[in-house]
Amino acid sequence: MNGAAKGAVIGGVFLAMVGGAGYGVYSLVGDSGGGGKADGSASVQAEKGSGPVTEKETAATAKAFLAAWAAGDARTAADLTNNAAAAQSAVGEFKAKAYVSKAVITPGTPNGATVPYKVEAEITYEGVTKPLAYDSQLTVVRGLTSGKPLVDWQDSILHPQLQKGEKLRAGAPATPPVKAVDRNGEELTPEKYPSLRPVLDELRAAYGGKTGGKPGAEVWIEPAGGPKRTLLTLVEGEPGTLKTYLDAKVQAAAEQAVGKYPEASVVAVQPGNGHILAVANHRADGFNAAMRGARAPGSTMKIVTAAMLIDRGLVAADKPAECTKEAVWGGRTFHNLKNFEAPGATFATGFARSCNTAFIKPIDGVRDDAALSKEAKEVFGIGLDWKTGIQSVDGKVPTATGAEEAAGYIGQGRITMNPLNVASITATARTGVFRQPLLVSPELDGRTIATAQRRMKSSVQQQLVSMMRLTASSGTARQTMAAVGGSDKGAKTGSAEVDGSGSPDSWFTGFSGDVAAAAMVEGGGHGADAAGPIVAQVLNAG
Repeated sequence: MNGAAKGAVIGGVFLAMVGGAGYGVYSLVGDSGGGGKADGSASVQAEKGSGPVTEKETAATAKAFLAAWAAGDARTAADLTNNAAAAQSAVGEFKAKAYVSKAVITPGTPNGATVPYKVEAEITYEGVTKPLAYDSQLTVVRGLTSGKPLVDWQDSILHPQLQKGEKLRAGAPATPPVKAVDRNGEELTPEKYPSLRPVLDELRAAYGGKTGGKPGAEVWIEPAGGPKRTLLTLVEGEPGTLKTYLDAKVQAAAEQAVGKYPEASVVAVQPGNGHILAVANHRADGFNAAMRGARAPGSTMKIVTAAMLIDRGLVAADKPAECTKEAVWGGRTFHNLKNFEAPGATFATGFARSCNTAFIKPIDGVRDDAALSKEAKEVFGIGLDWKTGIQSVDGKVPTATGAEEAAGYIGQGRITMNPLNVASITATARTGVFRQPLLVSPELDGRTIATAQRRMKSSVQQQLVSMMRLTASSGTARQTMAAVGGSDKGAKTGSAEVDGSGSPDSWFTGFSGDVAAAAMVEGGGHGADAAGPIVAQVLNAG
């Protein structure tokens, strides 16, 4: 063996490969004194240098690190990184807590300071062994104080799906598996509905112990907070059945719709009861932005603003409302898209065309800095600590003054929402009653459901719905909603400027019959450009 330290091959065995040739076979546990040590002493004792690491330094450091990892020599591996404490713990737990009994590590061709490699591991737990293979990579950097070439430690070195602070674990999970089914009893699996994976993981964590199942054995990623993510099933458990309010048909349409755009999210709810029909995300980070995101909602917020202004008697759908090119409030000048104006327009027309100035000019008559915040919370339920069944964020509409208050009226400033919140806003406008969105029945765990302080006035609700219908028939949502079947439909478009982004976030919300949906595409442009087609496809499925 080239440069390999020898150890008793007893217990877990690791084989490290370089260029297809083995350079080390090591034992992690041995009766004669434990595991062997990686050689690679030239790399460990590399001299201090300066500037970018060289190809020679990268290759030698990567080789030594992978050899130490393969040997289970956590201390040596850790000393070859720029975060020894974290690396030593992770490498040590690779066998001790992930139950890796064997692994072949095969480096690929280095690309500058980055070295890819393939890990072909075997997990053994209570007599059951299954393979776990994956590709990852490491990068070699210059140590800030030592000047030596060191592996830039990241948790993803151990497994590519590990994010910061996460751990690789195996064994018997704390909660049994669950067979999640939709409202009609159809099974929902992450294989068929990929973006539901984090949702199903959270449902299992919350209700796995309440559905009568029995745990098996698994390999999973243990996050710093939130539910674990299963990587491999070692022994099948006995799942309990968990009924959700999701609709498989609507979910399938949502999955297909968001898949057409990067960083896209959508939620559909049933206005009559608040049941969540679909949750879908298409994101590189796997984050459930549909329910947990917090982004400025842009002009979709005008639904709430319009309700507040109508409620206070400051505007009416059929009354004139100034839609000028610009409006000044709090020392800041606000413009309409492309500086359009609509002399003599009614407030309904301003809503349908998404005229910013028509919403900012009435501020002087409001005389209450908290008016929008109160309307959002008391009527639309925003900020009432929703308990949907999994973790979710229920929006934020803080009290503001001056220019920030005006920005809030058009969905900018410090206001944050996600598609779940905006879909709920549309559902509330549709019926006049806030019904907290629900993914599963509250009877499962006796959780308290949020209720709004007051019902929307009938006259306000009628005007909101008529303006959303106008938006769908002849306003900014006309082209998008033309693709939605049925005659009872309404919508609102939105785009939200984000600091440092070249393109605004695209927002769109709409209803058709007893289905309301909202979508957001980060950097997607105007509301009808990206988010609109997503909502249209989901509404048609409902």
